[in-house]
Amino acid sequence: MNDVFRRLLRSPQGTLGLLLVGLVLLVVVLGPSMAPHNPEAFSPLQRYKAPSAEFLLGTDQYGRDILSRLLHGARATVLLALLATAIGTVAGACIGTTSAYLGGRSDEFMMRTVDAVMSIPSLLLALLIVTLLGKSSFNALIAIAIAFAPGMARVTRSVALSVRKQDYVNAAVARGESAGFIVLREMLPNVIAPIIVEMTIRVAFAIMLFATLSFLGLGAQPPASEWGLMVAESRRFMHLSPWMILWPSIAVASVAIGFNLLGDGLRDALNPRT
Repeated sequence: MNDVFRRLLRSPQGTLGLLLVGLVLLVVVLGPSMAPHNPEAFSPLQRYKAPSAEFLLGTDQYGRDILSRLLHGARATVLLALLATAIGTVAGACIGTTSAYLGGRSDEFMMRTVDAVMSIPSLLLALLIVTLLGKSSFNALIAIAIAFAPGMARVTRSVALSVRKQDYVNAAVARGESAGFIVLREMLPNVIAPIIVEMTIRVAFAIMLFATLSFLGLGAQPPASEWGLMVAESRRFMHLSPWMILWPSIAVASVAIGFNLLGDGLRDALNPRT
């Protein structure tokens, strides 16, 4: 683990990604306590204020401090994206590993089903699921997790096929271990490296999907301070205060770039050939 961390730090994209992600996680943990104002407090006399010493990032159409809303919204935006990615990754990894272990017609059936689901773009699939389940952050989380699972299943199966041929798996079969034991205890731990890399990169897509669903009114609902919702609410007032849409957009982009860079760094650090 120490060697992997050192290789990650030697990578420029890994170092920058680690710094950005670390900063984001710090904001997630300490953001609400760092907020200088109440993010939900209306102040009609302070509407559309430009960035100043009192309001560092300006105010919105209701006079709410944009910085405070960004700090509070980080917890909902990032944590929900991480949770959705984790659920989709675990489900996809189990499906892919099980498919590789079973082989034959079972593998063919499972992978063709996965291919059919993957033929639907992730955003469109998430929109369909949220439309069926209803508008809420929780339903958006479920939709993104379901949209991510097929891709993770495909990635995991490609690695698990080679693991299936290893001697320790054959020994577990010879001992009479159950399929569940072999999949969870013998195969899954040995395909974890590419899963971690793929999961890290997919967090960036999850954050953008959450922001998109909230922007379309299908995710977080007012008066939540979710970043995508902040962008949606401020687009009508761009001509009055362009910073209202600028800061949450930069926040979404920065988090997405950070996780993408971290994923690239982890890919190089975990590559056995390097």
